[in-house]
Amino acid sequence: MGSAATTRAGPPALAAARVDRLARRSRIASISVVTILLGMSVFALWSTHLTASASARAASAIRLSDDYNDAATSAAAEAMLQYEYRLAPNPAVRAEHTAAATKLVQALGRVQADGSAANRALAAQMLSQHQRYLAAVAQLFTALDHHDVTAAARIEKVDVNPALEGLLDTVTTEADIEHTAALKQLALLEQSEGLASRLTPAVFLLGLLTAALLSMTARSYRRVLASERALAVHDSLHDPLTGLPNRTLLTHRFDQALRDGLDSPTGLLLIDVDRFKDINDTFGHQYGDELLTQLGARLSSAVRAGDTVARLGGDEFAILLCQVADLHAVNVVAAKARHALETPFHVAGLDLHVEASIGVVLSGTHGHDTSTLLQRADIAMYVAKTQHLGIFAYDSAADGHSPAKMALLGELRRALQHHELLLHYQPKISLRTGAVVGVEALVRWQHPTRGLMPPDAFIPLAEHTGLIGPLTRHLLQLATTQAKLWADIGRPLPIAVNLSARNLLDEQLPEQVAAMLAHHHLPASLLHLEVTESAIMTDPARAKRILAQLTQLGITISIDDFGAGYTSLSLLKTLPVNELKIDRCFVATMTEDRDDANIVHSVIELGHNLGLTIVAEGVETPEILDMLAELGCDTAQGYHIARPAPLDTLETWLLNQPIHQHH
Repeated sequence: MGSAATTRAGPPALAAARVDRLARRSRIASISVVTILLGMSVFALWSTHLTASASARAASAIRLSDDYNDAATSAAAEAMLQYEYRLAPNPAVRAEHTAAATKLVQALGRVQADGSAANRALAAQMLSQHQRYLAAVAQLFTALDHHDVTAAARIEKVDVNPALEGLLDTVTTEADIEHTAALKQLALLEQSEGLASRLTPAVFLLGLLTAALLSMTARSYRRVLASERALAVHDSLHDPLTGLPNRTLLTHRFDQALRDGLDSPTGLLLIDVDRFKDINDTFGHQYGDELLTQLGARLSSAVRAGDTVARLGGDEFAILLCQVADLHAVNVVAAKARHALETPFHVAGLDLHVEASIGVVLSGTHGHDTSTLLQRADIAMYVAKTQHLGIFAYDSAADGHSPAKMALLGELRRALQHHELLLHYQPKISLRTGAVVGVEALVRWQHPTRGLMPPDAFIPLAEHTGLIGPLTRHLLQLATTQAKLWADIGRPLPIAVNLSARNLLDEQLPEQVAAMLAHHHLPASLLHLEVTESAIMTDPARAKRILAQLTQLGITISIDDFGAGYTSLSLLKTLPVNELKIDRCFVATMTEDRDDANIVHSVIELGHNLGLTIVAEGVETPEILDMLAELGCDTAQGYHIARPAPLDTLETWLLNQPIHQHH
């Protein structure tokens, strides 16, 4: 019986045990599922929080980097404008310097708003340092306004430059730190995505239901993560206003184009919107922002699909042209881009008209690396803007930033202070009496190591850097001093001084010349000023106004190199000039070339009919002198009469010459 009882009890016991095992497994499975789901939930929450936190930190770092970059740009602008004011003090440059200082303060204000406590403390420190710089630069400008060069140099060296350089170093360093922080946060996002990818397969092994749930969660998570990562990367490489590539992405694509385009060059256009500040100041920044957005779209429609249109900041854009044929092709695109901006932009019911100045460079021709080409495009754009050219391709002759030219420019400034610039004089004689009626003052540089340098070696450099103003004033001082000395010994002799195109844009020139004449008690009739046709045509309206003011002082105005420029007859008859100087290219060959002789004869008759005195330069032979006299020319100068000579040589020559008393 015992055996039978045992046998009967077996199946229920096994069943119960099986049920218990199943229940236990079910509970384990349920616990496992719940644990896994809970773990996945915790993991999802943790990952989402990590992603959001990293994205927020990246966005904050990018904003701070932009703020510091804006501050660095403004500080650099202050340095440039301080340098420009030192070369040629004027209210416009000072106003621009004040505007740049305001932008720097605004940028540091944004740092305080966007940054941590440490950033706020650092921004406050930089604002304090900037206040010290502004106080020092105000003293510098005052010294420059009073022409106190010694005080200005001391203030700049001791107070201004250390403060500004420290400020620039700080903001640049902080911008790099914040950019690096953004990249680290992006790297953390990538690590999070990798961790999720490794954990997901293990979770799938725990069951189909769990795998399905985890799969959906993981797929959703990956989509969010990829989307946020892509958005963060996109934001770090694109301008937030226009959506165009920013400087970082442009530089990356430029590097890539230079590496890939070994068989064909790459072109770059740097575009600056003219008078954009006027639109912002007049209508407000919302109009300016909308204009910039439309402008970016307009430029994009003017280029090929594979080209890159980027916004570099403010009102500055760039167009990267891959695989172009030559410089002419790049210039064609520049003209097309400029033409695309001629149609008015419709902003909030207003039609806004803008123009652009475009600098052009081509790899291989103007440089071989991105940094050099960007710098030279900026120089070309500056030339296009300041000389109202619209489009200008980089030319080394216009680049005052080469080491050799910068060194020579520094030496030229020193030469002005150490009286190394001197005048040589070339006499002018009357073709009617043979008497000396004046001299032309021609500048020379007695360089301590290079010897006597002609004007062609340094005058173009002075014109392109703004040093031509101080240099011309120095030469006028030398000329008026010498004219006074000759007048005091009873041999008054008019001295002619050449003016450049930049001088004819200087509204303060007539006042400065009047002050020199008054200082020396010199009659204005003893100072002649010579200007070329091309100088007048740079800005005819302003040139005419300044020449009229000089003429009212009693100064004789001559048009130099007449016939080689583009002065129209209608403009000539209205210009306040007294004298025409026939270009030497016609005079030198007039005895051999009948056409040149006819041109000289025509200019003489034209000038006399307009009541002007006629001077022929480049008289090299006695035959030319005789022919000029027969044609009725008034005055002549040239190597046949006398070469340009230092003062002592000229005075020895003058002892044997009659001098016409000038009235």
